[in-house]
Amino acid sequence: MDFGIIISAITLGLIGSFHCAGMCGPIALAIPLNNHSWYSKTVGSLIYNVGRAITYAIMGLVFGMLGKGLVLAGFQKWVAIIMGVIMVISVLFPSLYKNRFDLNSKAFSFVGNLKVKLGSLLRKRTYGSLFLIGLLNGLLPCGMVYMALAGAIATSGALSGALFMFIFGLGTLPMLFLISILGNTLSTKFRTKMTKIIPGVVFFIGVLFILRGLGLGIPFISPPEKKLHVPEKPMMEMQHNQMN
Repeated sequence: MDFGIIISAITLGLIGSFHCAGMCGPIALAIPLNNHSWYSKTVGSLIYNVGRAITYAIMGLVFGMLGKGLVLAGFQKWVAIIMGVIMVISVLFPSLYKNRFDLNSKAFSFVGNLKVKLGSLLRKRTYGSLFLIGLLNGLLPCGMVYMALAGAIATSGALSGALFMFIFGLGTLPMLFLISILGNTLSTKFRTKMTKIIPGVVFFIGVLFILRGLGLGIPFISPPEKKLHVPEKPMMEMQHNQMN
């Protein structure tokens, strides 16, 4: 995976974590950490956050495979371009993505089931339950996760997609770790200011993916397009040599 894509994943996670503070912050505050020692609280919070990152990685694996399938179908240069365009449009025309999904509908009933399961796990105080809370938390609908999944598709590979999403998850870890350990330490005003930066970051990463797809030969940003097929002539020569 390109160095620029790794930077994109960690940046999206770090900046997006201020959005996560509003979406997942209440869960981070509610997770049943053992209050007897800082060590147990720290370990418990890390287990919860690693659980989220693992779920993101599994999702990245699936969406990365989708991207790889599109590449093998002959859409190599267009995968990153289309994903980048989607990111840019989501910033320029946010109204297109607002209120499009009713999470209370039967199609999204799994969200309600997840909340019920999370509620039962929040009443327990074991490392295993914290890990499961993190895994399930990663499945909750989140706009930033959707943007990250677009990035996973653009990596055009199962393992690279998984790595992209895992790094994204680690990028969100510092903020949610601090919230779960120290409580809501950042003021709402500060978080609001940081949240306003998110569209700019998404726009920048979208442009980065577009440049990557164009294959302009720019080191770390827009590497040349790699051919996925073996030239016919060398292949024919290889078969001829094997026959002889």
